[in-house]
Amino acid sequence: MSIGNEQTAGTAPTVPGQSAPTGHRSTSSPLTRVLGIIVVLCIPLVVWLSFVATPPDRVQGESVRLLYVHVPSVTVAYVACFVTFVSSIMWLWKRSEWWDLVGSSAAEIGSVFTALTLVSGMIWGQITWGTAWEWDPRLTSTLFLFLLLVGYQALRAASPDRSARSRRSAVVGLLLVPNIIIVNRSVEWWRSLHQDATLFRTDLDFRIEGLMLFTWMFTTAVGMVLLVWLMFHRFRVGWLANRVEEQQLSEAVAARRAEATS
Repeated sequence: MSIGNEQTAGTAPTVPGQSAPTGHRSTSSPLTRVLGIIVVLCIPLVVWLSFVATPPDRVQGESVRLLYVHVPSVTVAYVACFVTFVSSIMWLWKRSEWWDLVGSSAAEIGSVFTALTLVSGMIWGQITWGTAWEWDPRLTSTLFLFLLLVGYQALRAASPDRSARSRRSAVVGLLLVPNIIIVNRSVEWWRSLHQDATLFRTDLDFRIEGLMLFTWMFTTAVGMVLLVWLMFHRFRVGWLANRVEEQQLSEAVAARRAEATS
């Protein structure tokens, strides 16, 4: 079975920074170790900047600190969903195991960050709006995005046929980017409790700048590095799981043939 333009079953997929498999089947590589070290070193700085160093907001007060978790989380979730969307298109075109694993890895990680987005948003809403949940257009469309990601994974778990589960999940993956567009534009298309975009605002009273802007950007950058690090490992685990599945199938076929012969 092809897992890329130049890969065949029994050989490791060529992924940037991912070394060929050895006897111990490690999911790490020199690049992933470097990425992991960067994340571990940066997370304490992210926490200090977000919850200690930055000043409270003039309007939101201390609750603004939740946005240093909320906004980077949704940004990483968007990127993961976009990767799954592109991978779904490529799988439907190439039928490549490589793209299937890239898409499923990104979807799994994206669902975690989307859940973190919802939870942090609910906490912020409880403080700011006095309620953890409203059927607001942005909240509702974000919840639907999370359900799409969960459904994507459920379809993959429901079918033992690899081709069938890849095809069905790829169809769901095509819905992710249209849903992201709805999430992103919802505050402009419908009346919403959710605040408008902050980063590119021109009015000085609501513009984010200085240390607050740096913290926002730095936290988002660390989130992106974390996404890449997690995807490398999740891709590798998925590839090994497929090899185990193929081996079990081969053993089952061999056993049935032996029974028929005897």
